[in-house]
Amino acid sequence: MEKQELRTFGRRHGKKLSARQTMLIDRVLPTISPTNLPANTGKILEIGFGAGEHLREIARQNPDKTVIGAEPFMNGVASLLSAITNESNVVRDEYKNIRIFADDVRDFLRQTDSQFEQIWILHPDPWPKARHEKRRLLHADFLKNLLNYLTPDGEIIIGTDHWEYFDWIVENAKNAGLHASTPDIDTIHTRYQTKNMAGTSAPKYLIIRA
Repeated sequence: MEKQELRTFGRRHGKKLSARQTMLIDRVLPTISPTNLPANTGKILEIGFGAGEHLREIARQNPDKTVIGAEPFMNGVASLLSAITNESNVVRDEYKNIRIFADDVRDFLRQTDSQFEQIWILHPDPWPKARHEKRRLLHADFLKNLLNYLTPDGEIIIGTDHWEYFDWIVENAKNAGLHASTPDIDTIHTRYQTKNMAGTSAPKYLIIRA
């Protein structure tokens, strides 16, 4: 019997969605799922996009690329759908390159043969309690597997304000034999970054290259 993967994220649902958000999930979400992706455009993936602030910025900055977001928290998916559609519930032109996978990114990776120029992972759940450490997503095997989905010059960009988790990720990257650097970069601020549940002064970033 195949061993079931541990869940690496928390809730799938939060507060009750509005009628419009429910409608967007039912009607718009299926039309922008990452199936039959165009082969002739560059691709960018964001894992765990939260409410989608950073994903939207990527889409606006890269209109010639397909930008895919994977997020299992349906309230976040609903927030993104609300932000990228107009009053007629049609996706705005500047966001036509966005595709959404509303579930565990590992399921998406198993079914795609795409390669990405960038894979963004900002503020992943740190699972700070020792007994939950095994639920952390960015362990050595996962990081190593992500390399299979990068273009030859691609990169994985990781950011977290939980410094203990950051050190843990660096150690796992080292254990996987990955080339990683710690640049001083800044990205668009998300609501998760603003919350700064870890109480640190700023996020730390790690770049892993193919």
